[in-house]
Amino acid sequence: MAPALDIRNLTLAIGGEKILDGVSLTLDPGEIVGLVGRSGSGKSMTAFAAMGLLPSKAELSGAIMLGDENLIGKPEREMCAIRGRDIAMVFQEPMTALNPLHKIGDQVAETLLIHSDTSREAARREAETLLARVGLPAAEIPPDRYPHELSGGQRQRVVIAIAIAMKPKILIADEPTTALDVTTQAEILALLRKLVREDGIALLLITHDLAVIAEMADRIAVMKGGRIVEISPPADFFEKGLNDDTNGLIAKPVIRGKNNNTADEGAIVIADAVTCSYHTRKKTLFSPSVDFKAVDNVSLSLKRGENLALVGESGSGKSTFARALLGLQPLAGGRIDIGGESFPARTRQTARHIRRNIQIVFQDPYSSFNPRQRIETIVAEPLHLSDAALDRQARRRKVIDVLLAVGLPPEAAGKYPHEFSGGQRQRIAIARALITEPAVIVLDEATSALDITSRNHVLELLMRLSAERGVSYLFITHDLNVVRDVADRVAVMKNGRIVEEAPVTEIFSAPRHEYTKALIKAAPQWKPAASAL
Repeated sequence: MAPALDIRNLTLAIGGEKILDGVSLTLDPGEIVGLVGRSGSGKSMTAFAAMGLLPSKAELSGAIMLGDENLIGKPEREMCAIRGRDIAMVFQEPMTALNPLHKIGDQVAETLLIHSDTSREAARREAETLLARVGLPAAEIPPDRYPHELSGGQRQRVVIAIAIAMKPKILIADEPTTALDVTTQAEILALLRKLVREDGIALLLITHDLAVIAEMADRIAVMKGGRIVEISPPADFFEKGLNDDTNGLIAKPVIRGKNNNTADEGAIVIADAVTCSYHTRKKTLFSPSVDFKAVDNVSLSLKRGENLALVGESGSGKSTFARALLGLQPLAGGRIDIGGESFPARTRQTARHIRRNIQIVFQDPYSSFNPRQRIETIVAEPLHLSDAALDRQARRRKVIDVLLAVGLPPEAAGKYPHEFSGGQRQRIAIARALITEPAVIVLDEATSALDITSRNHVLELLMRLSAERGVSYLFITHDLNVVRDVADRVAVMKNGRIVEEAPVTEIFSAPRHEYTKALIKAAPQWKPAASAL
């Protein structure tokens, strides 16, 4: 049987720098090939080369055979006809892959209208069928919704529906579950397996998660330095353990420094019966609007130097609760105290003091930075919360000190965000959060987009800073391995409520609530060989 996709001796250079060096890889119909490697190893560039989505200055040689056609050198007009029809891609971040101004049904129908002679009405009906096939039936999720009205998992399903609309021969999924909670991740992976089985699609699954690969792949290809250094069945790959080429793909235990700040300290954060509501969209012009409780009577506390993990599915209310802590979400009920003060603050000075005391690190630092500003300006931004104005020299000293604290050299201050890797940008985001010397830092999925090596480095940095400075962390995450490594306590959130709260060891060894048990069970797992430990 001829391969569905045959990549032969693929070499790629951009601006004179070699990115891919003699990559060869085949995908057979109905096969799932897992492509793993550290950030910068060339995984995504291999996918972009196959899709014809490389920069205009890219120099490409070798062959990418789709059946009898070599895709290299094809004009853009011909590639536009191939993309979506014969080869399709599911991107890591669905919100940036979808048009925020178009309804989801129209976006699925667009692929059908471009690549077939179907009528607009027939395309809409087929789009509804496709959305139902990926778990978005019209009775529950109408096709006239916009992307922002869906959860992360639902948006990823829409992207998959668009990708499979024309039943392509090849489906490339680039980190399709990185930003999803464990139960949604399990559903998306099951959906991809089903599509491969039913439609005979060849799936190239790019990920840094070995547990996902262990569950999904028929073969595993390892990339390092722009080359394929190993291709083997999963049984052989995991049996022989990790070597120099694969050692950076496993999450190592995080080293935690000794912290003496939690002994008998009082709570730095107290949330008492917090409730947050949203107005839902009216079904008709004259129907009344209904309030939706995103956070419903939640009470939590956080001590100095303590690490609290908040876990739950997409849409459970975690991020809304975090915005409430930061004073960015009005409360419908209850109160929140940060260091003895609460929003709304009585004076402007009190408001500045509260905001100095609690900072946030976002999931994607690149989108939270101004790309036109240098790192010095970005990191110094929160200093406007200081009571006393600082001159330029004092501001620069504080920036340099905090960059050194997160492991970056002083010269980083003069660079721009695009000059850093993902892990380095997350260190910059942590530096920006630390510059006001806060008592609390909220980390909203702060490591989910990082490869394993960068994730380990960032977590160890956070643990060191907690031990040295007594910072309290609220980890909002779906990665249960992160929770197991860094949390002292875990709060499990479902439908806006805390359904279980316990020390981390108790949550994993003896969970009480059925929802907690389901979360732990849904997390993909693999047992490394003895030689990998």
